[in-house]
Amino acid sequence: MAAGETIAALATAGGTGAVALIRVSGPDAGAVVSKACDEDRPFPDRRAVLRTIRTADGGVLDQVLVTRFEAPRSYTGEEVVEVATHGGRLVTRRVLERLLECGSRSAAPGEFTERAFLNGKLDLTQAEAVMDLISAQSDLALRAAHEQLEGGIGRRTDELRQDLIGTVAQLEAWIDFPEEDIDPETGEALVARIRAVREQVGALLSTADQGRILREGLRTVICGRPNAGKSSLMNALLGSDRAIVSETAGTTRDTIEELLVVDGVPLRMIDTAGLRAAGDVIEEEGIRRTMKEAGRADLLLIVVDGSLPPAEAMPADLPSVSRSIVILNKADLGEAAGWDVPDAVRVSCTDGRGLEDLRHRIRELADLGEADWGEHSVAINARHRDCLTRTAASLDAAEGALLEGADPEITALSLRESLDYLGEVAGRVDTEEILGSIFSQFCIGK
Repeated sequence: MAAGETIAALATAGGTGAVALIRVSGPDAGAVVSKACDEDRPFPDRRAVLRTIRTADGGVLDQVLVTRFEAPRSYTGEEVVEVATHGGRLVTRRVLERLLECGSRSAAPGEFTERAFLNGKLDLTQAEAVMDLISAQSDLALRAAHEQLEGGIGRRTDELRQDLIGTVAQLEAWIDFPEEDIDPETGEALVARIRAVREQVGALLSTADQGRILREGLRTVICGRPNAGKSSLMNALLGSDRAIVSETAGTTRDTIEELLVVDGVPLRMIDTAGLRAAGDVIEEEGIRRTMKEAGRADLLLIVVDGSLPPAEAMPADLPSVSRSIVILNKADLGEAAGWDVPDAVRVSCTDGRGLEDLRHRIRELADLGEADWGEHSVAINARHRDCLTRTAASLDAAEGALLEGADPEITALSLRESLDYLGEVAGRVDTEEILGSIFSQFCIGK
């Protein structure tokens, strides 16, 4: 980001709509828009005014509403001017082009939010939460994004850093007076403080799986023998005919993936080829992919034809996963003898019976209910997990050095590393490479 430059971009989705919003940010934002309007009247702060955007030769491009936000009381911390145009593709493009002609440049992806971070309006976790908020596909994901946007994760890591700073100060007091022996009681107190921080870091790390599920969806693989009703189940849960349903065995040759929300839980549903002895090379490849997907699943839905005896209907050699549900399908045809499977869910994709029970069971296994979620919707992402994992390793090293009676400098070095790793979570340390990675994933205009 070049300091002092004024940037502009469309802040609403592309396409045709009633209104589109163009955002301009930088020291010359007001001057750029004034020039595009071909007038010198100033824009009042935080009040929408009607103006006309004109071409270089004075022709009318559009009548717009202009709202100016004085620095630093704006999203980016700079002077920001928002121009609300009519929402046609052509008129929006022409207005944006005119603003670029008048002294601004096109914003890079995420540059507005990056400026907000660099100007102290947001910490790094809040900046990431902006994209989480935009991409949220369930109420729980939305709630988690709001909690992070309000600074939940940043506050918790900052509190841990303050605890560590106190510990480092205490330890460095020893280092400053090498002639003094380490007081055993003081040493025990330091170990206790390090362990307390380590425990809280572990608690944050334990939310990584929840965070991944909220952001990406619970990877849910539907598997079973041919004609068990796997594709029918996927269609029933989706409420549409996404997968081909046929009585011909082997119809599904490749995996089919769809995203849906079941009782507030985002699922990445993957329908797979039926498990049996392959009839040809293509089906053999489909079965290989089925086993691969099953091994990567967060949740395995094992669909069986409950009207057949277990020996004929139950697939063999499925991988073990932490979450799985046996679904006895075709309940409308009656159940064969011998099905004694604890916690099996009985459904009929034909008449819909049991589907609500299945949705409830999926919700329970996802561990994302209110009782499991707790008071705060803090769920770390992959970058946070990496920072916290390194923090935990450094804390463990510091504790080990203390317990082994090593030179206090070694313990202090590990604690300083912990401070740096914790600081990376909210962007309290040099994060140029991290910024490039994060903000490049944003949409232009945000």
